[in-house]
Amino acid sequence: VQLVESGGGLAQTGGSLRLSCTASGATLDGLNVGWFRQRPGSEREGISCITRRGGGFYYANSVKGRFTISSDTAKNMVYLQMNNLTPEDTATYFCAADAPPYGLGCLDGMDYWGRGTQVTVSS
Repeated sequence: VQLVESGGGLAQTGGSLRLSCTASGATLDGLNVGWFRQRPGSEREGISCITRRGGGFYYANSVKGRFTISSDTAKNMVYLQMNNLTPEDTATYFCAADAPPYGLGCLDGMDYWGRGTQVTVSS
């Protein structure tokens, strides 16, 4: 299974970006799919997740109300819409997926990872 992120880039404070995650070798709808980010000098953190079949959603407090995760089954893609960006959102963003047996939480036990896409937010 290979995951590929796209959509990163440069944004201004208050701006928006939409990240995309596509998979080869697996159907994302049957997996828990999460977005993680790693800010400079910080550990990687899970920020959002969608459970298989779109049954549930999770957002970290740091992005709640600004970021929205969604999926397109027909395109086998998962998106992360990021609005009202701030410089604190500058990070490398990773898509990850969890296949059975699933972790206890949506962001737990990810089996597959993309290589990341860089998001830079200027002040």
